[in-house]
Amino acid sequence: MSAYCIFDFIEISDYKKMDTYRKKVGPTVKKYEGRYRAIGGEFKVMEGEWNPIFPVIIEFPTLAQAYKWYDSNEYRELRDLRANASKSNVVFIDGNRKGKASNKS
Repeated sequence: MSAYCIFDFIEISDYKKMDTYRKKVGPTVKKYEGRYRAIGGEFKVMEGEWNPIFPVIIEFPTLAQAYKWYDSNEYRELRDLRANASKSNVVFIDGNRKGKASNKS
């Protein structure tokens, strides 16, 4: 089963930096066997108060592979660039787990 990385962009403060991030992040995702499943697009919140301005979902073959990407030398600089240019939440979900919910990191 797969694992998912969900980016919940709440605010973008530096569009130039985010443009640089968008241009460079794809090859890092691909190198770690990630595949984009959603990049922005129309969405409708059916319940709750979730309100991202630009949601992104990336699928990885395993949670370990997703962590490798997130902590990689290739992504580290881009991660800092994104963090300095936007406000966001980032969530990793293990699609292999079954059972009760957990918010443990």
